[in-house]
Amino acid sequence: MDLFGIIKEESLKQDAPLAERMKPQTLEDFVGQTHILSEGKLLNRLIKADKISSIIFYGPPGTGKTSIAKVIANTTKSAFESLNAVTSGVKDLRRVVELAESNLGMYQQRTILFLDEIHRFNKAQQDALLPHVEKGTLILIGATTENPYYEVNNALISRSMIFRLERLTTSEVKLITKRAIEDQVRGLGMLGVTIDDDALDFIAQTSAGDARKALNAIELAVLSTKKVDDRLHITTEILQECVQRKGYLYDKAGDSHYDVVSAFIKSMRGSDPDGALHYLARMIYGGEDPKFIARRIVIAASEDVGNADPNALVVATAAAQAVNMIGMPEGRIILAQAATYVASAPKSNAAYAGINMAMADVDNTDIGSVPYYLKDGTSLSMSKKRENWGDYSYKYPHDYDNNYVPQQYLPDELKDTQYYKPTNNGYEEKINAHFDMIRGVHDKPKE
Repeated sequence: MDLFGIIKEESLKQDAPLAERMKPQTLEDFVGQTHILSEGKLLNRLIKADKISSIIFYGPPGTGKTSIAKVIANTTKSAFESLNAVTSGVKDLRRVVELAESNLGMYQQRTILFLDEIHRFNKAQQDALLPHVEKGTLILIGATTENPYYEVNNALISRSMIFRLERLTTSEVKLITKRAIEDQVRGLGMLGVTIDDDALDFIAQTSAGDARKALNAIELAVLSTKKVDDRLHITTEILQECVQRKGYLYDKAGDSHYDVVSAFIKSMRGSDPDGALHYLARMIYGGEDPKFIARRIVIAASEDVGNADPNALVVATAAAQAVNMIGMPEGRIILAQAATYVASAPKSNAAYAGINMAMADVDNTDIGSVPYYLKDGTSLSMSKKRENWGDYSYKYPHDYDNNYVPQQYLPDELKDTQYYKPTNNGYEEKINAHFDMIRGVHDKPKE
């Protein structure tokens, strides 16, 4: 790098946002992700031993993906190059590959390529990486907010270690924020900034585990607040103006979408109306399509409640129609009613399990023929005898007591199979009692 480049880089460092300036330089500086970075963990050992192989980090924004890459860059003896998939292309990759080949040939030095937002590369661009990663010309460190198993080529996945980063806890965000305020070199310490404890708690809670969001809010608060007696004091009220709306991770096309929807469905299935309302609120807050939410409630009403409370499907279907009719924000009330009804109802998946068993038999076993006496009488002569049924003919249930008469409905190959097995929950207890009653009556015609 020439003198102009060095001056430019130093200027950028000084003018960089607080979140960028406060990125950790060493493992000891790093806060969070103890499940992969604490002493003795695999990634900790690899970084300290400088034995990094290709890695893909994925997780929510502001959890430290690029920060870990920076720690690796400061620790490794390998050459370190960085690209962002949003602004880079195959031409930039070729430049890095040429540099890596030169480093390897002239200095026997490996080259690590950090590729941020790797999911933004299309298949062809990712394929361009593959031969160089495979040969060891490049060691790839990719970072993405998306699930790499869906967004990154399988060939790259198979050659990389995958590390998932979790949302930072409130206490971890609070520690990072406090460090930034007190740091005299890279942080705000030189400005004489002080902050109330409840303001620290507020920003840690509203950042939703995103350290970058917390640091950006603190920086905005500092830049927009006047000093009093050469001191700059930050209160909760000031931060509330800077945040405006609580940050919340909910990407309708990403992992967070599927995680929250899954938790919503499982809360209804688990008879927890409070959990159902919590995850419903998350989806509404994140801008989820209310029609999508309503469809999930309708499915749960049939799959998980079923005939234990047949009215659940009626309520859920009515809610779906009502939400479609009136829209949001009032639709949240209807969705809440339907979700809590389904969550509070007695549960049975007997109908769901039964159709799955029946379809599996249709797909995998010899299902035989429809019994002759059950076939359509308009296309066959019902008086015609068939050798395997003899003189047997269809019995009309309404001619018998309780409108029931025992007769075989399943094909011979499946005649003893029971698909629907009602539970003793809710209305299905009455179904069982009904079956016990009618089956106790033998083949007895009405008088």
